[in-house]
This record gives sequence, structure tokens and C-alpha cells, in this order.
Amino acid sequence: MHTRTLGQGLRVSAIGLGAMGMSQSYGPNPGDRQAMITVLRQAVDLGITFIDTAESYGPYANEELVGEALQPIRDQVTIATKFGWRIENGKSVGLDSRPGHIKQVADAALRRLRTDVIDLFYQHRVDPDVPIEDVAGTVGELIQQGKVRHFGLSEAAAGTIRRAHAVCPVTAVQSEYSLWTRDPEPEVLPICRELGVGFVPFSPLGKGFLTGTVNSATEFTAGDIRATIPRFNPGNRTANQALLDHIAGLAQARGATPGQVALAWLLAQSQQIVPIPGTRHRERLEENSGATQVALSADEIADLNTTATRLGVHGNRYNDHHMNMVER
Repeated sequence: MHTRTLGQGLRVSAIGLGAMGMSQSYGPNPGDRQAMITVLRQAVDLGITFIDTAESYGPYANEELVGEALQPIRDQVTIATKFGWRIENGKSVGLDSRPGHIKQVADAALRRLRTDVIDLFYQHRVDPDVPIEDVAGTVGELIQQGKVRHFGLSEAAAGTIRRAHAVCPVTAVQSEYSLWTRDPEPEVLPICRELGVGFVPFSPLGKGFLTGTVNSATEFTAGDIRATIPRFNPGNRTANQALLDHIAGLAQARGATPGQVALAWLLAQSQQIVPIPGTRHRERLEENSGATQVALSADEIADLNTTATRLGVHGNRYNDHHMNMVER
């Protein structure tokens, strides 16, 4: 596995692992906890050492899972988690990035993750009721106290990134980014390049669509978040199939999978980009890590860009409620 450097010298595996799906969002949660612990440890064996979680995944269950799985190999991994939600009765009910709450979340996350330091601590969503300077200052205090090593933002706009970075250096910005979600390109990626901030794409495989495992006939099970996303309604899936077909054609010519081509395209955008595809299966870990061996040519990248722009994408990436929480 190759490595890459995010902001502030944080060196991580070139492909990370988003652990969220091990506890929520993609249909019935795995009943075998030990199986998920095994997958997390297999990821590390394959060289995937950048693991992403959050207090809101579960809530809390995902951090506890990651903590148990990685405690014996803690010195081999970089763990990222997040703050910023108000959680009541087991549900995220709103945003809360007040300084006192951030500190409480940090202490609780340290216990759940069975560690004495959080490697990367993201604000999960920008809280309009709390100045970003206060948020950055609070995480800066946690860094000074040795509880946190690095500060990150998720789904933040360029202006917010700049303001936060002026108070506490931002190591990474996390947002959805892939061949069918290009939202960060006009403003967020340029500010990250300017400030030397790493960029971490989540859902880099389009929540499974870019792997070719989802089509217009797919029926989502109860609890699968994709059933609530406009981009995944049957009509939009049919319309978006043309992009996938093009990716699949290139993949076949290269002896790769569509998912590997989608990840290779991301890796080619910048040396400070580290995607975090999620999975519950070892074979997908192997496939995703293999994307680092797929070196797309300049012509292939240009072809993918041109095709994605020409075809466009049908449907929003979130429903209206969740789109309102993305800073734009």
C-alpha cells in the first residue's frame, strides 16, 4: 500500500477505510460483531491504516467497534473520528459544536476508541450557531492538551476552511467526492491546495453505484440510506447507468474493476487526496487497495472527465433535509 501526506505532515495509507457501514446506513447491520472486527484487522494487514469513524455512527456503536478492533494494533493505525451532533435517545437530533460539548465528545470518544489520543478530529457538519473560530480554538486546546493530534472539517465551504485554518491549522477536509459528485472542485479543492490541506473523499464509489453492484432493478432493504436519496430512485439510476457503463468499459480494457477505476481517478486528482471507501467484506478491501496499482493515463483521465461532464448526474446526492446541512 502506498502512503500519502495530508496537511500538517499527517502520513496515511493512500486508501483508507470508512467504517460507518459496519454499524448503520446500508441495510440490516451485521449481526456478527466479531466478523466486523476481523475485517477491520484484515484492512490493516493489507496496509489500509487510515480508519474513519464518528460518534454519530450508531450512535456510538461504531467508535466502540473500531476501538475494540484496533486496540491491539493501535500503534499501526491512524484513527479519525468526528464531533458536532446533538444526540438524544440514541438519535442525532441537531448540530452542537459549542466548545464545552466538543470537549465532552472528545473525552467520550477517547474512552470508546480505547486510546489516549484522537489522531484526526473532524467537525462533522458546520454549526451555523457557533463561530468556526470558536470551534477551531477549542480543537486547538485539545491538541495542546495531547488529546487530539489533528483538526479536520467535513462538508465545509471554502470560506469556513480559510477562517478555521487561521485559528488552528486544518489537516484535512472531508466531503463527498467521486466521478458522480464533483461539488468540491470549484472552490473547496482549490482552497485545500492553497492552504496545504489534505482532502478525504467519502462515498468515493458513489455509495456502491460506481462498483456496478447497483442498478435500476436493485431493491434496497430496510434501513438502507440509499432508499432516501434522490440519485438512487429507479429513474435516476437508469439515467446514470451511462456513466457507469463508460467506466466499466475502461475498467475492462485495463483489466481492472469499475470501482478500481473510480478510485484511481480520485487518486490522480491530487497527491493530497485519500479516499475512504467503506465495506463489510475482505474481498472488497483487496479490490479497493488494488486501485493504487491502476495508473490511469492523462488521456484516460481526460476521457473520464469529459464523459462525466457530458452525461451529467441525475438526482441530488442527499435528500432535502441532509442537503440543508451541507455548507455551500
